[in-house]
Amino acid sequence: MFKKFLRKRLHIGGPGTVPQVDVLKYCGTWYEIAAIPSKQQRGCAKTKAEYTLDSATGRVLVRNSCRRNGREASIRATAVPVEGSGNAKLIVTFFRWIKADYWVIGLAEDYSWALVSNPAGSRCWMLSRTPYMDEVLYRQLLDELRLKGIDTTKLVKTAQG
Repeated sequence: MFKKFLRKRLHIGGPGTVPQVDVLKYCGTWYEIAAIPSKQQRGCAKTKAEYTLDSATGRVLVRNSCRRNGREASIRATAVPVEGSGNAKLIVTFFRWIKADYWVIGLAEDYSWALVSNPAGSRCWMLSRTPYMDEVLYRQLLDELRLKGIDTTKLVKTAQG
């Protein structure tokens, strides 16, 4: 039990991140293709994340949204890169006190898709710049997630239609 706690706190192991993320290229709209959904995401469709760099503070402004029960639901947050991570690890803060780790564990060279996880691999998002992804690419990314230790049986495809 203590080892598990220590691993989580120190971020030992985990899926590993990409070496470098260009924050300006990463900013913009990302559509959720699949995710290990949280309780807050139940019943969501057309899920997307919008990232904007606040050049004055260096923080990334985050707006996550989805359609639930015919209406848009959204939440705002801020993200700050972890020093020494090449911007691949971020701490995202919701409601000023709830903090979450956001690790970019896979990224297309042209920033057309991204794989994101928490250090434990219990949360995961497959993101794309478009609402739909080619099935061959989707399967390749599932394989990449498996290689990183993510339990892809828990991934749920996101309805974007």
